Amino acid sequence: MILENLTAVPATNPSRLMSLRDGVYAADLFTVAVGHLNIFSWLCRKPAKFAEICRKYGIKERPTDVMLTLLKAYGLLEVKDGRYSVTALAAEHLTDSAEWNLGPYISSQKGRPVCLEMLQVLKTGEPVGWGGEKDEEEWVLAMEREDFSETFTAAMDSRGAYLAPALAKRVNFSGHKRLLDIGGSSGIYAAAVVSKHEHMTAAVLDRTPVDKIARYAIGKRGLQDKVDVIAGDMFEVEFPGDCDIHLYSNVLHDWDITEVRALLEKSYRALPEGGMLLIHDAHVNFDKNGPLEIAEYSVLLMYSTRGKCYSYQELGDMLNEIGFTGILVIPTVAKRSIILAKKM
Repeated sequence: MILENLTAVPATNPSRLMSLRDGVYAADLFTVAVGHLNIFSWLCRKPAKFAEICRKYGIKERPTDVMLTLLKAYGLLEVKDGRYSVTALAAEHLTDSAEWNLGPYISSQKGRPVCLEMLQVLKTGEPVGWGGEKDEEEWVLAMEREDFSETFTAAMDSRGAYLAPALAKRVNFSGHKRLLDIGGSSGIYAAAVVSKHEHMTAAVLDRTPVDKIARYAIGKRGLQDKVDVIAGDMFEVEFPGDCDIHLYSNVLHDWDITEVRALLEKSYRALPEGGMLLIHDAHVNFDKNGPLEIAEYSVLLMYSTRGKCYSYQELGDMLNEIGFTGILVIPTVAKRSIILAKKM
């Protein structure tokens, strides 16, 4: 079912339902940290820096960052002078020397297939197929299949029915004319913007076969005269020069930091002076210890894609280095937020 009126809002708040789905792999990563790495016993004896933790266990930076963010969000680790150490809760219940050690209890689940796959993601940095399905391609390759892309895009559209109107409401679009929704999936975010702001038009850029799905959804919403669809790979095609706003909505979290930077640099080159960049996503806070729902969601992304939930600090520093200014953080709903930046 496609929600056609994108200025409407539900009578109830579905945020908790979304977080139940988003956090589905978090407990498995916690089990790996306890049962396979025994990380709390080691850090209790010797607080360590990030790089030392990676070397100790032979694990890659991206999944290690996701794991440590989760453990901080759980209140089990803290950072002092760049070194990770255990909290009182972890020291009393997750270390070998503790009288009330729950390690053996938690470790009893470490042989579950998903835990073994999670350990491999930590060690290799390579994602597992979407949903952990056996013999499933990596997410980015699976999206080239019509059956998978239809199912996945429908899932993102159903989520966007709640998130997109909030985005459209929270940003001041006055003084701008046309939005480019990059990696825009069904186009629901572009559709919400033009529905809320009559002076705006938009274009949705996504790969085939997603572009066909976007055209259908936009037509179903009666917005085909205001929202165009461009078929193309966002990493390969030139961004059109007639758009003064670029939107990445739930896109950057699927990619490693090298690809994220490449996209942001590409947007900076394509945007006109005075243009605006919007990064709408689930963002980790400045201290990288929450929100808990986002730390848990980041595990799903780490497990299934080449990305994670990036922090405000990580993205803000990158935007500044590229040349963007006037960076703002705008909260929306369901622990999501918008990072707004200008090209001046």
